Amino acid sequence: MDREEVETVAVLGAGTMGHGIAEVAALAGFDVTLRDIKEEVAQAGYDRIEASLSQLAEHDELTSTEADAALERIEPVVELEAAVADADVVIESVPEKRDVKRNVYREVDQYLGEDAILATNTSALSVTELSEAIDRPELFCGMHFFNPPVRMQLVEVTPGAHTRDGTTETVIALARAMGKTPMRVSSDEPGFIVNRVIAPLLNEAAWLVHEGVASPEEVDATARYGIGLPSGVLRLADDIGLDVLADVLGYLHEELGAAYEPCPLLLEHVEAGDLGEKTGAGFYDYDEAGRPTSEIHSDAIRDDVEERLLAVMANETAKLVGADVASPEDVDEALMLGAGFPEGPGKLADRAGIASLYETLAEAQADAPRYAPAEELVERAGAGENFHHEISDTEEESFADLTLEITDRVGHVTLDRPHRGNTITRALLDELVEATETLDADPEVRAILLTGAGEGTFSMGADIQRIAGDADAIEGVELARTGQRAFETLEECDMPVVAGIDGDCFGGGMELAAAADLRVAGHGAQLGQTEHEFGLLPGWGGTQRLPDLIGESRATEVIMTAGRYDAETMSHYGFVNEIVDPDDVEAEALALARDLAAGPPIAQRYTKRAIRAGRESRTAGLEVEAHAFGQLLNTEDVVEGVAAYLGDHEPTFEGK
Repeated sequence: MDREEVETVAVLGAGTMGHGIAEVAALAGFDVTLRDIKEEVAQAGYDRIEASLSQLAEHDELTSTEADAALERIEPVVELEAAVADADVVIESVPEKRDVKRNVYREVDQYLGEDAILATNTSALSVTELSEAIDRPELFCGMHFFNPPVRMQLVEVTPGAHTRDGTTETVIALARAMGKTPMRVSSDEPGFIVNRVIAPLLNEAAWLVHEGVASPEEVDATARYGIGLPSGVLRLADDIGLDVLADVLGYLHEELGAAYEPCPLLLEHVEAGDLGEKTGAGFYDYDEAGRPTSEIHSDAIRDDVEERLLAVMANETAKLVGADVASPEDVDEALMLGAGFPEGPGKLADRAGIASLYETLAEAQADAPRYAPAEELVERAGAGENFHHEISDTEEESFADLTLEITDRVGHVTLDRPHRGNTITRALLDELVEATETLDADPEVRAILLTGAGEGTFSMGADIQRIAGDADAIEGVELARTGQRAFETLEECDMPVVAGIDGDCFGGGMELAAAADLRVAGHGAQLGQTEHEFGLLPGWGGTQRLPDLIGESRATEVIMTAGRYDAETMSHYGFVNEIVDPDDVEAEALALARDLAAGPPIAQRYTKRAIRAGRESRTAGLEVEAHAFGQLLNTEDVVEGVAAYLGDHEPTFEGK
């Protein structure tokens, strides 16, 4: 069956994942049957979809009409035949137990259409083994979504040994039609990619607590504030469900050996019925609203815990790479898209040092076989190789959160955190200062271009989760000053700065764009100072710089409403200088930067200084302007400019 023939999707299981998958399918325009064995469970799944769609509409992520249309495409049912008989694709999302799934398949197989595809949302079980429960295993494939499906971008597509190529291609195309990023897993390995890294990571976190090495709060503080993971790893375990984690680890232990033995503390929690957030207790206790009753403090980071967590992730990455399941790049992308990692485990390992992490594993192996280093890791450590060969000690490649490239006298700085919406952290602010000063000191660079990596996002603003933490008032003041100094460094550099705004530009991202001299945006770009949504105010110069650019009244409107403004409106307000096709933002912004780089650098320098001085005082600005004019009259650039004008050719300014 080709993707174009798919019109109806059946989802089996209306629980946490099932109702989310049904919502994604309906939003993509497919008719959906949402089936569960109990009417109240199926209806509860439907109600959760309705609530989710309403929330998306409230946040202007889709219109009310689109939300209503998606809901109308979904039908909750109990009768299995009614759910699957007319479905082109059936996606199973029942509990992660082999026997349960295989029994469902045997029953479903009676009612499937001749060409219908059966896909499993399993996160770890063998697709090949599961497929053998039906008469047509060639039409069976793994299609693993991540929680919550409506938000998470990744879908792991895993063919079994019997899966027909056409089946895999249809499932990949279906994932794309749902707006997801499909990743084909090369080998039907237990745990695939994401859970093969995540499950041992969470297990190791549990072992650290079980062995008395650290408290849950120390482990999670290290994971969140030290490594930069989106939430504490033990809180993630509680969110997933400790019973689900135990099932996955039990399967991996059975299939792959001692390295995946579930931690006794994890099993104790499961036996006691403390399964995490859903039961009100797990590694943490939770209140009635599902909030943890204890806090994670940023000053509880432990270096020894960080080493252990990074070493385990590096080892699992090496196993996947060594078994040709995925490349280091694929592993990193999968964890960023499927688990919200700020960087993939391969890059995290490279930064920590492969050799150092190998030594951590080798030393720990004496006490526990689960630390046995993978052959691939041993070889890379011995050869002094990283997972990513592009990481080096050269200055241009030393940045973690941005990239720097110099072409045609333009220093191109790219915010390189697409997996996190190019959000801005303390580390990125420091790197921005370093990159700006590096470019400002390079006589070959005449202009700077700022862009965001990935598609559709310049910057979503400050990464509140990582930079705020539990900061007190004094730390908050220092954070504001750090951002202010970083953007002032960019604003006060002697060369022109152009911001290429592709897509979303909010909060601190808009403050960064305001520090540029000129702004090029794509049609469809959304801009806004959204800090008031979080009870904050623009803290990186936005309350000062924005009024200078668009006037006090407009700036007050933009900040106070915390609204999203399209590029056309911000052009009318005077913030955006040029609007271009979204696909051409970077090219057009680069072309503008190149034109500016060909201009007279001394005149550009003094022009920027005169404008800045005039913000403080008209008298001071005029004085800087007058002195600059006098000095420029005696430069070679002026002689070249006049000669070019008289000779009707383009000038070549040397900055002399």
